[in-house]
Amino acid sequence: MTTFVGLPEPAGLTKRVRFTSHASLSPDATAFACIVDEGGYPRAEQRFLSGRTTTHARWVELPVSGPITKVIHSADGRWLACQMAPDGATRTQVWVVTTDPDDRAARRLGTAEDCSMELAGWDGTRVAVTAIDADGVAEARLVDPHTQAVQVLDRRRGGHLVDSWDGTALLRVGPRGDRELLMLRGGAALPLLPRDPGSTTDVGILLDERHSPGRPEKYRWNGPDQPPARRRVRALVRSDHGCEHARLLEVALWEGGGEAISWRVLAERADCDLDEFVVSDDSSTVALLWNVGGVSELQVLDLADGHLHPPVDLPGLVAADLSVSAGGSMLAVTVQGPSMPPSVALVEPRTGEWGPLEPVDPAPVPVHSPVLCELTAADGTPLSGWLYRSAHSGPGPVLLYFHGGPEAQERPTYSELYPALVDAGVSVFAPNVRGSGGFGRTFVHADEGDKRFAGIDDVADCVAHLVAEGVADPARVACAGRSYGGYLTLASLTFHSELFAAGVAICGMSSLASFYENTEPWIAEAAYPKYGHPVRDRQLLEELSPISHIAKLTAPLLVVHGAHDTNVPVSESEQVVAAVQRQGGRAELLLFPDEGHEIVTRVNRAALVDAVVRWVTQHAG
Repeated sequence: MTTFVGLPEPAGLTKRVRFTSHASLSPDATAFACIVDEGGYPRAEQRFLSGRTTTHARWVELPVSGPITKVIHSADGRWLACQMAPDGATRTQVWVVTTDPDDRAARRLGTAEDCSMELAGWDGTRVAVTAIDADGVAEARLVDPHTQAVQVLDRRRGGHLVDSWDGTALLRVGPRGDRELLMLRGGAALPLLPRDPGSTTDVGILLDERHSPGRPEKYRWNGPDQPPARRRVRALVRSDHGCEHARLLEVALWEGGGEAISWRVLAERADCDLDEFVVSDDSSTVALLWNVGGVSELQVLDLADGHLHPPVDLPGLVAADLSVSAGGSMLAVTVQGPSMPPSVALVEPRTGEWGPLEPVDPAPVPVHSPVLCELTAADGTPLSGWLYRSAHSGPGPVLLYFHGGPEAQERPTYSELYPALVDAGVSVFAPNVRGSGGFGRTFVHADEGDKRFAGIDDVADCVAHLVAEGVADPARVACAGRSYGGYLTLASLTFHSELFAAGVAICGMSSLASFYENTEPWIAEAAYPKYGHPVRDRQLLEELSPISHIAKLTAPLLVVHGAHDTNVPVSESEQVVAAVQRQGGRAELLLFPDEGHEIVTRVNRAALVDAVVRWVTQHAG
């Protein structure tokens, strides 16, 4: 059965809960733009400030329908660049609008040959983008928003522009789990760091030497000696190069009498990863977000003297999307928690004084605070997950929910699904099986290739733990997940079919071979190290594909997909539903005609929550 959703609003939908995220401060901190989710596709809004308080706001209007996924102020504050996904699809476009109230016309960047365009940021008054054609070849470009004049910085398969400034650019290359940054300068592309297979250097920000304050050379450089007379171009990068956890490095290109690159550590922690960072335009202030077991910690680094301030208290457990004013006087960040929807908050980074958070209505059902549970897999690998316990005093129904990626991480963020399940009497356990991010380099590589079988077996170990702890009734365990979590759901239902009474797979792969054949070429190439090569590892991919073991699937299966998904094509869901139905099993397809790889509109998300709760309670509750 195929169900189309998109018109009626399910009962209990609360339109008044407003999510705000991905803020971009204007250079002078008099305004910020952010993404607002309050019904329909997420939109962009520009807000004007008096201190840290909003005085008024206006929408950013685009002539196309789809969610806006990124918005960035230009370096002079006169433009906004927006990345958006038409009809929720994976392929994106970039549009620009001026901040002039008398000129609000939107201009799309790019040509008809561009299959997808990603927004990197601004290089002065030009927009820095990556344009990808239908064959997966990427061009790093600078585009004049007035004239559409284009300067091509680089052209190669798998390249993604990260930052560009004043004749220098940073380009990310390499597949998932083995990425590095190149510095583009004077027609040359130089690796920022020595080769370290399996490391990830994926975020970088160029420092503007014209505004950089002098500072003592208090750190040890790795690389050749640098005579003081030689000029240098610097960048800050996030990298786990040469270590277990991602940290903040400063990299310098020394010019004059030959070129040499050296690097040094500015901030690191032995027990956790650096999630993200941002640098003020005057290169004085660096804001850092650390991932401490899934909970965020905010710190500020004075780049002039290397002083790292004590952590700033956050109003939510998890934070992301840092943006800082040009002089470092104000910081914007998205904060959230189990009972707190994503909200943009403003803080003075050195005093830790927060502005008022936007008031929101309470969640539609009471939120139960999750508990971090730690367990050990059968082979000794440490695992963990967040448990949202229902009111059952003894063993009861439990849903295991798997995150995507697999390099993503389950964290104590806001969820519309978990409270609804708990309110219906179903506990939720959201594990981080091997391959998840946030636990160091070794753990994120622990499920690659034929090690994926162990990652699937982690699910069985999670079920055994929940049963042993008296949380789960072994006859009433279900599983669900989205994207890679959808794949892991299907794999769990086939490899460990005896453990599950129901399953919900959202936008997941049922066959790794057909996924490679039908996904975007740049997505396929980036995934080879994670899953295996479609030619060299054909037999392994077949053995890892749930569709190959579909005869073992006995639990009722709900499959969900967005019609415009080109990341994991809809055919992945259609073929698994057809296979289950052919053998007499129960499988249903819930198809959203106006969505892509993520279900983003408020009405569709509410319909998805309603469908999952009904399915799980009917078959496992």
